[in-house]
Amino acid sequence: MFEQILSDSSLVKTHGYINGEWVVSASGNLFDVVNPATGEIIAKVADLGVVETQKAIVAAHKAMASWAKRTAKEKSAVLRKWFDLVMSNQEDLAKIMTVEQGKVLAEARGEVAYGASYIEWFAEESKRIYGDILPNTTTDRRSVVIKQPIGVVGAITPWNFPIAMITRKVAPALAAGCSVVLKPAAETPLSALALVELAERAGLPKGMFNVVPGLDAPQIGERLTSHPLVKKVTFTGSTRVGKILMAQSAQTVKRTSMELGGNAPVLVFDDADLDKAVQGAFAAKFRNAGQTCICANRILVQSSIYDEFVRRFTEKAEQFVLGEGLSEASTMGPLITRNAVEGVSTLVADALDKGASLTTGGTQPAGEGYFFTPAVIRDLNQSMRLSKEEVFGPVAPIFKFETEEEAIEMANDTEFGLAAYLFTKDQSRSWRVSEALEYGMVGVNETAISSEMIPFGGVKESGQGREGSKYGLEDYLEMKYICLGDI
Repeated sequence: MFEQILSDSSLVKTHGYINGEWVVSASGNLFDVVNPATGEIIAKVADLGVVETQKAIVAAHKAMASWAKRTAKEKSAVLRKWFDLVMSNQEDLAKIMTVEQGKVLAEARGEVAYGASYIEWFAEESKRIYGDILPNTTTDRRSVVIKQPIGVVGAITPWNFPIAMITRKVAPALAAGCSVVLKPAAETPLSALALVELAERAGLPKGMFNVVPGLDAPQIGERLTSHPLVKKVTFTGSTRVGKILMAQSAQTVKRTSMELGGNAPVLVFDDADLDKAVQGAFAAKFRNAGQTCICANRILVQSSIYDEFVRRFTEKAEQFVLGEGLSEASTMGPLITRNAVEGVSTLVADALDKGASLTTGGTQPAGEGYFFTPAVIRDLNQSMRLSKEEVFGPVAPIFKFETEEEAIEMANDTEFGLAAYLFTKDQSRSWRVSEALEYGMVGVNETAISSEMIPFGGVKESGQGREGSKYGLEDYLEMKYICLGDI
């Protein structure tokens, strides 16, 4: 068992966590957690469902009453201790993540630190929830605005960043005074359960953070969206599922925040620093084997530098070493499932059938695991699926454009609007293009744009709400106006 490689094997939990107790499912069912690098079953986890979700919601509602009354400093202290425990267990958490998700160990270590940064940030922001005293309308009245926790939060998170996507939601919720019922991805429940174990050690009261692992995501999601005690639903995942959850949440008029699909363009103009552009686009494309929502999904390069860009980009892609993430020699891990590999292969085949050219990669290596060699594709056009669909894998489609106007039009030709990037030395163009791009986040001569201090989120069908920064706390607070008369 992989627990042998951990310093603290007690971080590996296989039960759900409700009201401060580790629980099995009412049905007694278990589901398999598989190492995508080997195809081996690494754990069997309790398969919880609607019954357990109901119990978790009720427990969360009861627990929140006392937590919300704690002072900001008291809540902050618990969150800060949770942050310290996450960081002191960084190596074990990274190994758990690598085994169940596949990303190489260096990336997993980075994600643990990144995820922990949200706990630290919101521990501090919990002490900065301010209200207002409004101008008087009459001399005998005073008008006050206060902010209060919105209520029980239902959180549903994906498998690609199994720690960071949780802390970005749970930390601000707790900081605001809310309790949480979390449904983690069935592919990666072990990271979530390790996180809640550390939260318990930090002194978080029972019922404040409940984890419901299970295969029946639609039924668990429906319970979270329909239950009247749940006041907010936050989700990271596909636009298709996000729309379903939003529609369900409308029946009880819940607050929602959605971080949905992306189709991020990278615009490389002919006046760009080509070395920086290649490196930036490369890093944005292949992080986590291309399985990120703000990946470079379409690389748009101006015609005069197109061939040279493709040549340099291809050379870098050929240097990857595929392998199990625990091996220090590996520089790219597997995709999450066999279906993911087949999906990426289909997109590549579609482009090649319609006239595109493959400069490297695009194959499925023989052997165990869900690997796909990093692919670079050139000579694409707008008829190909790669121009419209999100690619969750290591495939870099490089398109050609002639003018700035054409590049903007190509970049905006999508229903998505999460992140976009551009490379240019022209400051006027930097402003012009940034303002014209229909995206919630834009990186100029930089693709490493995410941190706990920025408002992460998109526009159009990429979602609503923001995570991180001072704005990330507002999604978990309600504003209340109080009129004080007879002064």
